Amino acid sequence: MKTPWSWDRSPAMRAIAEIVDRVADCDAPVLVTGESGVGKEVVARELHRRSSRAGRPFVKVNCAAVPADLLESEMFGHEKGAFTGADVATTGKFEAAADGTIMLDEIAEIPALLQAKLLHVLDDGEYCRLGGNTPLSAAARVIAATNRVLPERISERLFREDLYYRLQVIEIYVPPLRERRQEIACLAGAFLEEYCAAAGRQEMKLSRSTIAALEAYDWPGNVRELENVIQRLAILQDEAHVIADLRASEANRESAAQATNAVMPDLDCTDAGPDAEPESLPDRVRRATEAVEREAIERVLGQVHWNRRRAAAQLGVSYKTLLNKTKALGIEAAAPTNVLDGDA
Repeated sequence: MKTPWSWDRSPAMRAIAEIVDRVADCDAPVLVTGESGVGKEVVARELHRRSSRAGRPFVKVNCAAVPADLLESEMFGHEKGAFTGADVATTGKFEAAADGTIMLDEIAEIPALLQAKLLHVLDDGEYCRLGGNTPLSAAARVIAATNRVLPERISERLFREDLYYRLQVIEIYVPPLRERRQEIACLAGAFLEEYCAAAGRQEMKLSRSTIAALEAYDWPGNVRELENVIQRLAILQDEAHVIADLRASEANRESAAQATNAVMPDLDCTDAGPDAEPESLPDRVRRATEAVEREAIERVLGQVHWNRRRAAAQLGVSYKTLLNKTKALGIEAAAPTNVLDGDA
């Protein structure tokens, strides 16, 4: 799915579009940062599209999805016999990108030794395949992306400071969707049109009440979460159901936050008498966690009139897990008898 981006719908995105225009045709590395799901890949592809490299390859490497011991080969390729099972020489993503653009997504997850090799590539513009000695030209423009705060990773000695500054020649921060609410209606409408067509469903238009609900929601999962919600709407063709799910999700988060705040003092003190044995920290944490879970489960069960299958779906757990939780937390005893007997 290609995100139907709205570059002119919010001041934040207009500012990003201006930066993209300014730096699209230079060869300097770009670091794109922001929360998960905000659209960092969309920004990277727009940098490529607006550059003179647009007709050349755009290659993405998800550094978090490839096992650490295979990532070097994935990026730079390997020669025959470089390691057990390397029966033939293989090109890497840098070679596939040629003189186009390579996006290193989740850059914070690459291991230390590979960080050193990547720094060498950025400095010298050359690399060797794993197990080889022949220098190859790294002509691709490098765009790195992460949802991590790299200075924190540096302080934890998990990311090289010199690599950070080499990648950060140009940094583009993509704000979360809750700070770009002007885009929500446009994005939702475009997603709805595409997913209705893809699912063979009747074309829909968002009502004012649905748009208001979408714009009021905080979207912790950002554009990716909005896309998933609209896909569900396209399939179900039921705006009321989707709005109810959004409100339930928001209520669950608020309930969890309130419950956490309510039980946090218990982590610092105990109600036991002066002669009682102090409660251990793990026990206090467990008690606090159970209180949060109980509050969230009871709230959702009340909202869906104790329909446990629907409650499990809204809580994002299996039906069996919810049954076990309600029993362990003593919630099951409060359920209406007819519901307990009728929704299994």
